[in-house]
Amino acid sequence: MVRSLVGDRMSLLVQVFATASMSFTLALVITWRLASVIISMQPLLIGCFYGKQVLMKSMSEKARQAQNEGSQLASEAVGSHRTITAFSSQERILRLFAAAMEGPRKESIKQSWLSGFGLFSSEYLSTVSIALSFWKSEIEPDDPKGIKVDMDIKGHIELKNVSFSYPSRPQEIIFKNLDLKIDAGKTVALIGNSGSGKSTIIGLIERFYDPIRGSILIDEVDIKAYNLRSLRSRIALVSQEPTLFAGTIRQNIAYGKEHATESELREAAILANAHEFISSMKEGYETYCGERGVQLSGGQKQRIALARAFLKKPAILLLDEATSALDSVSENLVQKALDEMMVGITCVVVAHRLSTIQKSDTIVVIKDGKVAEHGSHSDLLAVGKGGYYYSLLNLQSNHSLNS
Repeated sequence: MVRSLVGDRMSLLVQVFATASMSFTLALVITWRLASVIISMQPLLIGCFYGKQVLMKSMSEKARQAQNEGSQLASEAVGSHRTITAFSSQERILRLFAAAMEGPRKESIKQSWLSGFGLFSSEYLSTVSIALSFWKSEIEPDDPKGIKVDMDIKGHIELKNVSFSYPSRPQEIIFKNLDLKIDAGKTVALIGNSGSGKSTIIGLIERFYDPIRGSILIDEVDIKAYNLRSLRSRIALVSQEPTLFAGTIRQNIAYGKEHATESELREAAILANAHEFISSMKEGYETYCGERGVQLSGGQKQRIALARAFLKKPAILLLDEATSALDSVSENLVQKALDEMMVGITCVVVAHRLSTIQKSDTIVVIKDGKVAEHGSHSDLLAVGKGGYYYSLLNLQSNHSLNS
């Protein structure tokens, strides 16, 4: 049994050390800066957990020993209750028991404080290690040297010779020398097969990623030259799955603009066709949305996201399949709100249903990482059966008729 126990412990230690060594080595090879920050926190975390266990074990033993005296006194008192009653010594026994339990009480208080401090330290250090992982971020969100965007930004967008692949899949090239111009104040729809890179263009404009080669210009200035936080304040994004927070409807709409007035909130909700359903709720704008908006339907969440975008009054509006997951009634309401919002601002729409983008100023077909076709709805239809847009429109029309 001893040999088996020692063998089990030794094999566990070898496994732990081998796994930790391989993990640290791979992390340092792949991304040494991030790994260095995370690894530097590990001794503190390990020391915190180990110290807590050792001290808790020691204090638990002291508390147990201190409690033995009180337990022994209580046992004797129960066994000799006739004698205690005969001599009217109940009060004296209770005082002795209270004095005997004073030691365990103090040890338990110490143990509680230590346990609380240990839990706080471990949770705090875990959070700090996560926060530090963002310290060498390649894209600085608030570069003081960056150009601050004013309210007069026009919204002209241009992608010049852009090549891009996701960091997690560097071998899979999404774009190869992509060129795309989006004029200020116009609505441009992006269509193509799944995986063609439509949503990737949205991510590049928001500067969630930087291209491998080429440049992205807004108002003829490279996006890297802007203060990113300032630039994003003039860009609104509405995605297929809008993000709502566990707060009230008012708080979720107000997230689009700091210090928004009540009239601005209501105006944004009216423009997004959301005011009517919000007012019909018992709590109105104070209705709790639930975690990730679970208390609301898909159409309601989408319209709240649109109201948030309206409130922001952006120069550039990015719509990433904003209506594809909705039923026909909700889609009509959301589409009506979008049509009102698109007037006079630069709008980039990623769409699956071609019926929703036929009024766009320009429709761009993305295929194999490049622009295959572009033009208005009538221009692309004029290409005829040889055109990708024409064939895709016929395919969706036939599918709708068969359904």
